[in-house]
Amino acid sequence: MIDVLFEDNHLLAVNKPAGLPTMGVAEDRPSLLAEARAYIKAKYDKPGKVYLGIVSRLDAPVTGVVLLARTSKAAGRLCEAFRSRTVGKHYLAIVAGDPEPSGRLEHHLRKDERHRRVHTTSEKATGAQLAVLDYEVAARGNGLAALRVTLQTGRKHQIRVQLAAAGWPIVGDRKYGSDRPLAAGIALHAYRLDIDHPVRHEPLELSVAPPTSWRGLLGAMKPRLILLGDLPCGVDNC
Repeated sequence: MIDVLFEDNHLLAVNKPAGLPTMGVAEDRPSLLAEARAYIKAKYDKPGKVYLGIVSRLDAPVTGVVLLARTSKAAGRLCEAFRSRTVGKHYLAIVAGDPEPSGRLEHHLRKDERHRRVHTTSEKATGAQLAVLDYEVAARGNGLAALRVTLQTGRKHQIRVQLAAAGWPIVGDRKYGSDRPLAAGIALHAYRLDIDHPVRHEPLELSVAPPTSWRGLLGAMKPRLILLGDLPCGVDNC
């Protein structure tokens, strides 16, 4: 059953579970978009095909906030907000390694469509795109670190590739070098989106805590992370 975080006449924000593609799969395969359309169709008894526009996407193994537009006007305005980088995109990642307390990562990335991967590359390489993120360490323990990540750009697999390139692969992400298993998906969670409502033009914060399957990983860290309200925080700074 779909987990709705926010809904009005213009927007639908949902909490995507691990393993469910956002969209782009065959019609006979489940996707978040198909489930969201079925939810709207059933709730409002809508005839015919339901319009929903995906304006934020997550990789299949990633969890957290996904935003959909219920009208074409809202979709157009939100897509422009993402293009102009006025949307706040905040993630929590659990990585192996010992990162500095905070920092900025800048790489140039290139897609490898044949192997469905993304690689770091040189600035002058064909197809290279600049990728920038900021991070801060929220907790450490057991050879792991929990990072709050803020995206400054939006590239495919960006956080996964950049953290791995820095020597800190995300737990469970075998595609990008992790040797630590995770029961479902990878330890990357989109915990908050900050947007301006496309019609009311008011600030809107869409947030959700990470999956309960993370509790064992988070509980072993210092300061111990707890789930308070809509996002994780250390007991010393809640």
